[in-house]
Amino acid sequence: MANDDEIFTGALKKVFLAGVGAVAATADKSEEIFNDLVEKGESTVSQGKSLNKELKHTVKDRVKADRDQAKKSDNPIRDLNAILAGMTAEQLDALKDRIDDVKSNIKGDKKDDGKKESDSEDKNS
Repeated sequence: MANDDEIFTGALKKVFLAGVGAVAATADKSEEIFNDLVEKGESTVSQGKSLNKELKHTVKDRVKADRDQAKKSDNPIRDLNAILAGMTAEQLDALKDRIDDVKSNIKGDKKDDGKKESDSEDKNS
C-alpha cells in the first residue's frame, strides 16, 4: 500500500508542480504580450503624430497655394465660372434674383438721371 501511496503522492506532486509551472509560464507570457502591446501602442501613437503633422503641413501648403492663386488670378471670368460650377440650383436662383435687383436699380438710376436732366432743361428755358 505504501507503494500505491507513493505513486499517488508522486502523481499529485507532479500535478501541483504542473499547475505552478502553468501559472509561472502564463505570467511570463502575459508580461511578454503586455510589453508587445505597449510597444505597438507607442508605435501607433508615434505614427499618428507623424501623419497629423504631415496632414497639417499639406493643408497649410494647399491653403497658401489657393490664396496665392486667388491673388494672382488673371482671368476673373474663368474664376467666376469655377465658382458658378460649384453652386447649387438654389444658390444660382438666389444669385439670379440679386442680379435682377441690381439691374433694376441701375435702370432706375438712369431714369432718375434722365428726369433730372429734363427738369434742369425746363428750368433753364
